[in-house]
Amino acid sequence: MKRPVYIVDGSRTPFIKARGRPGPFTPVDLAVACGRPLLLRQPFAPDAFDLVILGCVNVIADEMNPARVAALRLGMGEAMTAFTVQINCGSGMQSIDTGYRYIRDGGADLILAGGAEALSHAPLVFSRGAVNWYARLFGARTIGAKLSALLGFRPALLKPVIGLERGLTDPITELNMGQTAELVGHLFHVTRREADEYAAESQRRLAAAQRDGFFAGEIEPAFARNGTVYDHDDGVRPDSSAESLAKLKPAFERPWGKVTAGNSSQITDGASWVILASEDALMRHKLTPKAMIVDSEWSALDPAVMGLGPVYCSTPLLRRHQLSLDDVELWELNEAFAAQVLGCLAAWQDDEFCRDALGLPGAAGRIPRERLNVDGGAIGVGHPVGASGNRIVLHLVNAMKRLGKRRGIASECIGGGQGGAMLIEAV
Repeated sequence: MKRPVYIVDGSRTPFIKARGRPGPFTPVDLAVACGRPLLLRQPFAPDAFDLVILGCVNVIADEMNPARVAALRLGMGEAMTAFTVQINCGSGMQSIDTGYRYIRDGGADLILAGGAEALSHAPLVFSRGAVNWYARLFGARTIGAKLSALLGFRPALLKPVIGLERGLTDPITELNMGQTAELVGHLFHVTRREADEYAAESQRRLAAAQRDGFFAGEIEPAFARNGTVYDHDDGVRPDSSAESLAKLKPAFERPWGKVTAGNSSQITDGASWVILASEDALMRHKLTPKAMIVDSEWSALDPAVMGLGPVYCSTPLLRRHQLSLDDVELWELNEAFAAQVLGCLAAWQDDEFCRDALGLPGAAGRIPRERLNVDGGAIGVGHPVGASGNRIVLHLVNAMKRLGKRRGIASECIGGGQGGAMLIEAV
């Protein structure tokens, strides 16, 4: 029999905007910063966990298998099994889903599942031509061969390749993620004005949530080695308006594109954890759960329109549980791009798309804005790709509790043409 799986607690770091240079924290630094206070407030020892799972996409060379490095730095013991998962933007949710299935199927009782990413630490790498030149030079065995190799040097070989730029470009379609959002916006007739209005509202919602203390029980401060304290998401722009955002030039498709730096998610560093438990673990450690994971779904689609991933995974999840869009009281739909979020909302309202792509008899319906990303999203918070899926689940749970809601879905598009969704119910 499949066992129920509960979310007991969770925490995250502030999401720190990248500013053109490596930030103060590595992925493991971030995971430890929010993981340590989370573990300290539990009524059981850190080594009581059965497993640690961490999502991370841009793993740095000094932290191979960051899940294991984080577990050791968190004092969880040498015997603690830990592994890292990677499914691009879905990695932080994949860690939860993997832990959920372990517990559901009886393989574990208590799991720490998280996501961590330091996009500011994405490397600059040499071009293939430079690598071949170095290989020729260091492989030379005679003075003549070395001189010949040295004569082949060109200053252009020193020009680095921006690793993050390549990582955000789909290798199959050769479209970067912003261009895929442009395509989704074009297909569903999202206007530049609509995208800017959505982005401005997201910023205002985030600023209001910060002002009203809605993240107080969610964010743990991070302390840099130079003594700087990071205690809030620092990418928020509360003065954003559709008029001010309209002044920005398109970032990917000039001059007519709809996607700009102002209506896109930000390049950010951050980490997030949740604690998953079985009923046996609840009783053994006298834990009070916040929510229960009901189900999850992953989907795949054309990478050129990867932004529609939430539609493709959330729809079968709803059908399996005989739910409509209106039955879901809160939605967290990761804001990779405003045009992408609005494209998903439009897709669910499109008769032809819902029939042909989703197998529905007609349009699925509408998600009211008052149920969607109620405290803002990645446009203001930022999108550290390995952590975002974990953050939206954690925040959905907290928002449901605060607002007295029973059912919610967290969903995200995934670079490469995939999507992930998780159905959560309050306890």
